[in-house]
Amino acid sequence: MNAGLGLAHEDHPLLGHRVRDTAHQVVGVLRAVAPEATTEAQRTLTPQPSRGAPPVAWLAPERGGREWTTPLEAIREVEQ
Repeated sequence: MNAGLGLAHEDHPLLGHRVRDTAHQVVGVLRAVAPEATTEAQRTLTPQPSRGAPPVAWLAPERGGREWTTPLEAIREVEQ
């Protein structure tokens, strides 16, 4: 993974792909790899990733809806 995409986002070969979240046993689309937002960021809508926090996978339902996070090691590529 390479850093440098902005807002603490990292590159990942599965970005935009369908993945299985093995921690929650659901399939979604990998939208981002970045640390979870801090409480301050959530309250002010200002991107402030937790310093030193490990990145997590940000997933979205295939047909839209609320995103969720899961550990990076919990995502697996889904065969198309």
